[in-house]
Order: sequence, then C-alpha cells, then structure tokens
Amino acid sequence: MAVGTQDPFLEPTPAGSAGLTPAVAVPAAGRSVRLREVARGLLRSKTFMVGAIIVLFWIVDAIFWQFYVPHDPQALDPLNQLTGPSGSHWFGTDDFGRDVFSRVLAGASSVMTIAVTATALGLFLGISIGLIAGYYRGVTDDVLMRLVDALLSFPGVIIAVMVLTVLGSSSTNIILVIGIIFAPIVARTVRAAVLVEREREYVAAAKLLGARGFFIMTREILPNVTGPIVVEATVRLGYAIFTVATLSFLGFGLQQPSPDWGLTIALGRNYLQIAPWIVLFPAFALGSLVIGLNFLADGLKEVLEA
Repeated sequence: MAVGTQDPFLEPTPAGSAGLTPAVAVPAAGRSVRLREVARGLLRSKTFMVGAIIVLFWIVDAIFWQFYVPHDPQALDPLNQLTGPSGSHWFGTDDFGRDVFSRVLAGASSVMTIAVTATALGLFLGISIGLIAGYYRGVTDDVLMRLVDALLSFPGVIIAVMVLTVLGSSSTNIILVIGIIFAPIVARTVRAAVLVEREREYVAAAKLLGARGFFIMTREILPNVTGPIVVEATVRLGYAIFTVATLSFLGFGLQQPSPDWGLTIALGRNYLQIAPWIVLFPAFALGSLVIGLNFLADGLKEVLEA
C-alpha cells in the first residue's frame, strides 16, 4: 500500500516525509487490527449472524443435498400424486408424485450456482467499468456512464426476457444476461467510491513514483473500496436469486424436470387450492434465502460503516 492509504479495513496512516519503508510496514499492522475489529463487530451483530446462519444452511444444502435427501427428486410415483405432508413425505408430493421436500432441497443447487456465477460476472464487469470511469474521468467517464444509464433505463426482467427469447433459456445465457443487467448498478457504486479515493494523497504519491493507471486502480484504489463492493455483492446476489426464480416462473429459466424453485412454483400454482404445499414450501425456501442475504448485507454495512 502507498503512503496514506485509506482502506475500509485499514486504519489511516499519516504520510511520511522521508522514505517509503515505514509506510509499508505500518498499514499491514493497521489492516490486521482493522480486520479483527470488523470480525468482532460482525460476530456481535445479530442481524449479520442470523443472515449468515440462513445463507450458510442453503450453501451447505446446495453442495451436499444429494447425500441426505430422503427421495430421488426426479422419481415419479403415480400412486402418490398430490398427497399431503406425512411421515413418508414431509412436504407432500406434487402432481407427478415427486417428493416436494427432496425437490426443495435439490432446487437450491441450480439457483445458487446460476445466481453466484451471474453475480460474479456482474461484479467483474461493474468493478472494471467503475474503476476506469471514476479514475480517468473526462470523456471516458462520460461515454461509459451514458452506456450505463442507457442500460439502467430498461427494466432488467424485460431485457432478460427479450434476450432469452432470442438466444434460448440455457444456464449460460441466463448467467450472461443477469451479469450484464447487474454490471451497470455495480459500476455506479464503484465509480462513486473511486471518485472519492482518487483525490486522496496516496494516489498522488503513487503517481509521483511513476505508477501506471492500471497499477493505481487495481493495487491502490481497489483495495480501498472493498467495503462498498462487499455489501453490493451481497445485495446483488439476493437480487440474482430472485431474478433466476422469476425467469423460471415466467418460463424463461430452467425447464422440466429441474427442481428449480421458480419453476416448481409456476407449475404448482395450478394446484394451489387443492395442494398448496407444492407452492408454499419452495416459496418459503426462496424467501428465506433472499431475506438471509438481506440480513447479511445490512449487518456488513452496519459494521463497515461504524
């Protein structure tokens, strides 16, 4: 880190007038102290801990569900169609006799995989655009931000439906379209943070030492805007999960026989009056994961801004 780095995980360090060696050693110690403070704050935050428990449960389930589901989520059982919750089928069965409990557990895998990958893509694109626009300003900033504004002027779901109608509803296309939709939102957040950081002394010091723009953006400024990026990533992941489910519900996501939550809700709505458990349990699973991520984001924001 350069002299005077202002990191959300780093205690401010005054610029030294002679030599750079002390200025490199002190921030490392300050970063360690700040990380411990953040960790203690997160552990004390009830909001963060509740969100972390919920999200961790679904992450573990998405990875290991196949080891403990009581029934094959794809297995058809015509003799047990639309049976209510019981000892053998905790969440009842659907119109094909498939175990709803097993399908709810299995459905987390596809939703999480697509949402996490799409969020990562959106973060990469958004961070890149935000860094370049915020650091270089001028014509570069104007062009990039006008493109961002143009994308933000259209509702995300409408863009996704249009693109998937043309390209098809494969997992890869869903990831690409959600990532591109989220990129402008992330870009604006990162740009706002970069505009503040680029005026600080450590950036000027790096320029005087001959550092190039790419080095300054990635090695100096980027580590100092990790706080807003972490919070934004958590929020975007929640929106990505909801978007994946929405697209599946509308028929533009994963298709049968996938246990995807949005698809299960869409297919089960025809039986809502006689077999509400087909819709209620996957809807509860989807809602709990999104709420858990919102709690996680609120807890992170509260602690990082303290």
